[in-house]
Amino acid sequence: MRISTASEPSLRHFLAGLGRAAGGAIIFALPMLMTMEMWQLGFTMEIWRLCLLLIATIPLLLGLSYFGGFRRTFSLKDDLADVFVGLLVAGLMSTFVLWLFSALTFETSLREAIGKIAVQIVPGGIGAMLARSQLGGESSTSDLRRARSSYWGEIFLMATGALFLSFNVAPTEEIILIAFQMDAGREIALALSSLLLMHVFVYVSNFKGGSARGAGSHLSVFLRFSLTGYVLALLISMVMLWIFGRSDGLSFYTFLGATLVLGFPASIGAAAARLVL
Repeated sequence: MRISTASEPSLRHFLAGLGRAAGGAIIFALPMLMTMEMWQLGFTMEIWRLCLLLIATIPLLLGLSYFGGFRRTFSLKDDLADVFVGLLVAGLMSTFVLWLFSALTFETSLREAIGKIAVQIVPGGIGAMLARSQLGGESSTSDLRRARSSYWGEIFLMATGALFLSFNVAPTEEIILIAFQMDAGREIALALSSLLLMHVFVYVSNFKGGSARGAGSHLSVFLRFSLTGYVLALLISMVMLWIFGRSDGLSFYTFLGATLVLGFPASIGAAAARLVL
C-alpha cells in the first residue's frame, strides 16, 4: 500500500504554480520583449537607475504575492520566497524569448545582456505574481481579493495597474512627440478625460469586477479613490519618465506635458487593475 506524504500535494501545487508563473511572465512581458526601445535600454540605461528600478520592484511584487501570487501563501516568509522565485522565472523566460528573437546572442556583451534581461524582469515578475488570479488555480475569490476590504489595498492595486501600463509606454519616443504636439487646451482635456474615464470604468459603469459606491457620497468616493488614484498615476508616470531618462533635457512644461500624456494609459491601467484583480 502506497502511503502519501504531506509534501506531495505541496510539491505538485508548487510545480503547477511555477507553470502558471512562467505563462504569466511571458504574457505580461511579451509586448516589451518585442519592442526595440526596451532592447536599447539594455545598454543605454544607467546601471544605478536600473538597480533602483529592480529594488523598487521587490515590495511591489511582495504586495502582489499577498493579494494573489502564483500560489497560495500564508506568511511573509512564503511571500518573500515567491517574490524571488517569480523574479527568477521572469528572468529565465525573458532570456529564452530574447534569445529566440535573436535580441540576445553569444556575441552580446555581458553588460548589454544583463540590462536587457533586467528591464524585462519587471513586467515579467508582475505577470508571474498575478498568474494565480489571472490563469486559474485553487484559490477562492475571497482569498484573491483580500485587498478589497482595505482602502490602502485598493490604492495599491491602482498603483500596480498604473505602473504596469506606464512601464509599457514610457520608454517610447512617442510620449515626448505627443507632448510636443499638444497645446494647453488639449493637455487640460486629456487630464480631465483620464480622470473621468478612470472614475466611470470602476465606480459608475458597473463593469464586472468594479466596485460599488458603498458608504459615502459620490463626491467622497470621487475624491478618495478616483482623484487620489489619478494623482498617484501621474506621480508614477513622472518616476517612469525619469527612470528611463525621458525627462533628461526637457523643460518643465514639456516634462509636465509628457507626464499628462503618460498619465492617460497609467490611469486606465489603474482602473483596469481594480476591475481585473
